[in-house]
Amino acid sequence: MRTSKPVLVAAGIICFALVGYALYLQHVREMLPCPLCVLQRYAFVAVGLLCFIFAAMPRAATKTGALLGALAALVGGGIAGWHLWVKAHPSVSCGIDPLETSLNKIFTAELMPFLFKADGLCSAEYEPIIGLSIPQWSLIWFAILAILLIWAALRQSR
Repeated sequence: MRTSKPVLVAAGIICFALVGYALYLQHVREMLPCPLCVLQRYAFVAVGLLCFIFAAMPRAATKTGALLGALAALVGGGIAGWHLWVKAHPSVSCGIDPLETSLNKIFTAELMPFLFKADGLCSAEYEPIIGLSIPQWSLIWFAILAILLIWAALRQSR
């Protein structure tokens, strides 16, 4: 039976590197995260933690970890897709609303506001990164992670 542990570790590293880049954009480039950005951060952290936790478990558990990580990536992709829809429809906003207030009251946001506090507006336009907006990049990375983790789970089955 082949092991998927290297794939899980690679996916975890990618997730935390992307969260690190989001922190760079927030604190150095002053791009404030909106509520949907923060939800995407939670999804990247969830995928990364699941991958690292299951990579440390016995080989038999890696398929379950890959599938749970893929599920979390699909949820994150759904959030990124919704964010793109909000940006495409400027009359819709997720700015200062109950979602932001609720997110900022979660214990992780109070414990680590530098990472999980929503301060921005979803409709804010920031300079594109290599021609794509941040939610577009998030959607791409969530898709890559989901495909990679599903492949790892199927590979584990053989």
